[in-house]
Amino acid sequence: MKWEKSHRIIRTIYPPVDLFEDIAPPADWEMLVAAEARFNPRIRDSVGNLALVPVHRRVAGPTASFVMAAFTHVSKDRPSRFSDGSYGVWYCGDRFEVALAETVYHFERFMRATAEPAADSDFRELCAAISGDFAAAPPDCLAPEDWRPGQIFGRECRANGADGVVYPSVRYPAGQAAAVFWPDCVSLPILQARQFRYHWNGARMTRYLVHGAREWTMLPEGWGTPDGVKHHGARRP
Repeated sequence: MKWEKSHRIIRTIYPPVDLFEDIAPPADWEMLVAAEARFNPRIRDSVGNLALVPVHRRVAGPTASFVMAAFTHVSKDRPSRFSDGSYGVWYCGDRFEVALAETVYHFERFMRATAEPAADSDFRELCAAISGDFAAAPPDCLAPEDWRPGQIFGRECRANGADGVVYPSVRYPAGQAAAVFWPDCVSLPILQARQFRYHWNGARMTRYLVHGAREWTMLPEGWGTPDGVKHHGARRP
């Protein structure tokens, strides 16, 4: 499978990691991290767990931090549809609406779980070509809230050599989503496209603002759920 352009939206709070951006060969990264950590113990935290990515599947150079971070910063406390949190996944969509709907759902889920008051959060859009040997997800992996079948399927696909999984977006069924298992399936450089501000009103995300635009784009109630995005679209206020 190959997509000439995929869309991913992430929070803007994460700075680039110099190790991934400079000219150091990926095979030397563990040695460099060990040396630098003697003087700055936070180095390991910023780089993440390099052991999760084999040397031959690592990527380096301009914008590599965006890709590598998805695979080196993982936690069992942050599972996803095709991972139990023990390995990283680069999730993306074949169109902007997929990335928007998926991130609206997860943003609302986090803000609701932590009982956050009304607030704004900044996000950025990343665009890149992806390619590799992708397995098609069966229907039982696409339940709106139950990720267990997908996690089992993802683990088996990854262990059997698949580069990722492609599937109809659960939050925006008109588009396709991809779960990429390895950094080298994402082509560099990453295009940093638009930046957004999401507004949480204390109960749900109601709107987003494209940085530089004069008006917010309103989201009807239900956006980010299969039924909501099937019958509604984002609209201008």
